[in-house]
Amino acid sequence: MENNGNDIPSENPEIVAFVENVQEMVRKDPSCIPERYIIKNHDDRPKIAPVALDVPVVDLSLLSEGNEEELKRLDLACTDWGFFQVLVIKNVIVSYEHLLEQVIQHDFQVINHGVAQEVLQRMKNTISSFFELPFEEKYKYAVMSPNVYGQAQSFVVTEEQKLDWADALLLKTDASYLEKLEYWPPGLKDAIETYSGEVNAVAKRLLCAISLTMGMDKESLQDMHKDALESLRVNYYPTCCMPHLVLGASPHSDVSSITILTQDDDITGLQIRHGEGWVSVKPIPNALVVNIGDVIEIWSNGKYKSIEHRAVTNKYKPRISVASFIMPSLDVELEPLDHMVDPLNPLKMYKKIKYEDYVMAFLKKKLEGKAHTKIAKVESL
Repeated sequence: MENNGNDIPSENPEIVAFVENVQEMVRKDPSCIPERYIIKNHDDRPKIAPVALDVPVVDLSLLSEGNEEELKRLDLACTDWGFFQVLVIKNVIVSYEHLLEQVIQHDFQVINHGVAQEVLQRMKNTISSFFELPFEEKYKYAVMSPNVYGQAQSFVVTEEQKLDWADALLLKTDASYLEKLEYWPPGLKDAIETYSGEVNAVAKRLLCAISLTMGMDKESLQDMHKDALESLRVNYYPTCCMPHLVLGASPHSDVSSITILTQDDDITGLQIRHGEGWVSVKPIPNALVVNIGDVIEIWSNGKYKSIEHRAVTNKYKPRISVASFIMPSLDVELEPLDHMVDPLNPLKMYKKIKYEDYVMAFLKKKLEGKAHTKIAKVESL
């Protein structure tokens, strides 16, 4: 596939079948769950998972100042958890100790991320309004912008494959691409542009902090993302009459460098693999959830973890999440950085691979944990 290094490949070039819109399917018959959505293996079905109680909390404002204690907290989070949250407290005066009392029962969290609360709320409100539109109107926008709306089942590679209980809105967020949203519902383009701009600023600050915890100059990871790609995926998880039989998103890790997520404040749906099982990530109002992606796991030679995660559904209320994927240029070569191969970790866990090849291998497979990472792993390990 020819690519100029700046275009994100289509979500899946090998879709084999049409898949019905899940939201529309539920509207027609909320008691029906087609066979293709039901998880056959009982061990793989979602169960009530404990809420994570000890995920680290980090303060992005302190990280930006180079605070040593906060950098240690970030290093621990990336090593042991691979997930964290950033809480909005802009224009609010609150003690750090009081804040910890509020968030200590949640995922790896980043506080003081600086994204205005109204920007997050506007994004969620606008997306919610979009999914409340009649199916025919949403389909009209999909025709105007092919490969944008309704692609949640993009990892369909066989007719027999189990499907996820979700619909999605998929976008690239560079200016030239967002111009194509000009004729979409009023406010959608502006909400996405504003949100993506602020999230991108958070991503740059996080990459600077992670550079320091990886023993590099502050700007190192930013320099490795000079032609960075950013794509946005809005997930809509309809209600399900038997949520214990389906998954909203199958277990997977992200092929990004980092992923930044905002989600509904009042519905728990994100689960991460930790230890021997799954733990639920209880949302914090106006927080951003951040996770390490495969790219940084490879660059760190496995020190930092790109953790499997999944989404579960519920009977009572639809759930929305918005994931921003921060990625290097597709022509970047991935392999462990020299200084990350050290006496404590003397063997290279990953071989050199072009990022575009890595992404394409991911897109050609169904979501199946971290199976896609085998293409980059050293075979003898």
